[in-house]
Amino acid sequence: MKVIVQIPCYNEEQSLPATLADLPKAVAGADEVEFLVVDDGSRDGTAETARKCGVRHVVRLSRNQGLARAFTAGLDACLRLGADVVVNTDADNQYRGADVEALVRPILEGRADIVIGERPIDENPEFSWLKKKLQRLGSRVVRIASKTDVPDAPSGFRAFSREAAMKLNVLSEYTYTLETIIQAGRKNMAVASVPVRTNPAARKSRLFGSMGQYVKRSVFTILRIFILYNPLTFFMTLGLFFFGAGFLIGLRFLILMFYGDSAGHVQSLLLAVALILIGTQTMILGLQADLIASNRKILEDVQYRVRRLFYDRESEENDKKAE
Repeated sequence: MKVIVQIPCYNEEQSLPATLADLPKAVAGADEVEFLVVDDGSRDGTAETARKCGVRHVVRLSRNQGLARAFTAGLDACLRLGADVVVNTDADNQYRGADVEALVRPILEGRADIVIGERPIDENPEFSWLKKKLQRLGSRVVRIASKTDVPDAPSGFRAFSREAAMKLNVLSEYTYTLETIIQAGRKNMAVASVPVRTNPAARKSRLFGSMGQYVKRSVFTILRIFILYNPLTFFMTLGLFFFGAGFLIGLRFLILMFYGDSAGHVQSLLLAVALILIGTQTMILGLQADLIASNRKILEDVQYRVRRLFYDRESEENDKKAE
């Protein structure tokens, strides 16, 4: 049983040594624990620092591609290296390395496919009142969209089983945290949460410039993934809204016409016809999107089978080289 802890990094030369030193070298139930650093186009000596700290696996991206791309590159490399469990943590030493064992335990025991580390947000003095409320609100929205029970959706401290990692597709270029939870829930994976501890912040977050920017991007990500996995529900709801509005306006016109007072209300009739047409077209679009979603599910199943064959072969070849 091999556990690989991956660390996406961007200009983390200063904080990386402390993060690596804090991570456990052994985990109960695992035969091997290895570390992998993803250098996301850093302009400092992040990759060199990782090697000096004894990291065997370093993935270097030629230019900065963002957290989501770095996470995906790390996941791909971990699967190639034969990881049975992939743990993702931040390079700024935000999370306590000793809690890696708590993260992987539900996966090793077969109780979960993905485990999310739940931070003590309410007890964190570095989080403002507004940030705490927004974190809770965002997590609640993700729980509804994903049909899971994850208290801390934005947490980057999480573990994935090999099977779960092969089934995930990160489409966002911003962050993977919300998207992977919604995907996992919609793919009926077992998602669990465990309490984890945090260290004092070493620096400000680089993921977003302001709280407003974070909220805007998060809302867009949630909406996009919800539409991707629930197109029929989304477009049918939207279509019924327009159709219902047009129907009510048209019914009002018919009532006025019945009482001989329809003169001067032709605009209402035109609006009703337009809304009904828009509603009908939107619902038809929903049916088409649902058919496309069905094809996507088939393609994802094929992709998973291809990945499984490919990664298992890569893992066997790496094991032979190591011998």
